[in-house]
Amino acid sequence: MSKRLFLLLVAASLAGTPAIAKTVRTDTIRITPMEAPASGTIPVEDSLTAQKDPSADDNAPLEEPAPAETYPLPEVLYDPSLLPTPVARMRSQLLDAAISGDIERLRMVLESNEVPPTLSLIEIGDPIEFLKESSGDPDGLEILAILADTLDAGFLHADVGTAQEMYIWPYFARYPFHALTADQKVEMYRIVTAADFAEMEAFGVWLFYRVGIGKDGTLHYFVAGE
Repeated sequence: MSKRLFLLLVAASLAGTPAIAKTVRTDTIRITPMEAPASGTIPVEDSLTAQKDPSADDNAPLEEPAPAETYPLPEVLYDPSLLPTPVARMRSQLLDAAISGDIERLRMVLESNEVPPTLSLIEIGDPIEFLKESSGDPDGLEILAILADTLDAGFLHADVGTAQEMYIWPYFARYPFHALTADQKVEMYRIVTAADFAEMEAFGVWLFYRVGIGKDGTLHYFVAGE
C-alpha cells in the first residue's frame, strides 16, 4: 500500500468518527450576605448603627421644631373718647374740614399745626393745591372723603413711651396683613378696593393714606405711599 493511499484511508476513517465532547470543569461560588470588611472600612449598615445613640428609643416620637417667635397683635381701638384731649381735638378739626366739602377749611387746620405735616414723600409747594392735584376731582372732594373715612376707621396707639409715640389711622397701616379676619377686611374695603389691597399685600406694606397724630396733638402726616 502506497503511503498516499494509507493517508487517504486514515483521513476517511477520521471523518466518520464523532467529535469528542470537551468537558469543562465548573466550580460553585457561594456569595455570603456580607463579607468581612477590609481593614479600616465599615459597611454602610454598621456605619449607621455606629452613629446612632444606643440609648435612643426607636419608638419615641419625633421632636417638634421650636415654634417661630411670635408677637402679640396690636390693640385696635375704636372709641375716640380714649384719645388724649389734644389728639381728639386735632382729629375733630380734620374731620370737620373733611365733611364740610370745602378743602380750604383744611388749610386753616394745617397752618395751625406746630410743624408743616408730611403730605407727600417728595417736596411739594402749596399743600392745598397739592391735595387737589392728588384728588380724582378738581375740587379735592375725593381726598376729603378719604381723610374722613380714614379718621372714622379703627386706630392704634403706637410706639408708646418713645419719641415717636403716635395715634395712627387706619390701624391697617401697622397691622399684619396675614392676621386680618374677614370682618376686619370688610372694614378695610370701606377704604380701599380689593385690587388695592392685593397690590399692597404683594409689597407687604400699607401704601394707602394714613394719618399720624402725636400725643401732643401735632399732625405729623396725612400721606400715601411707603
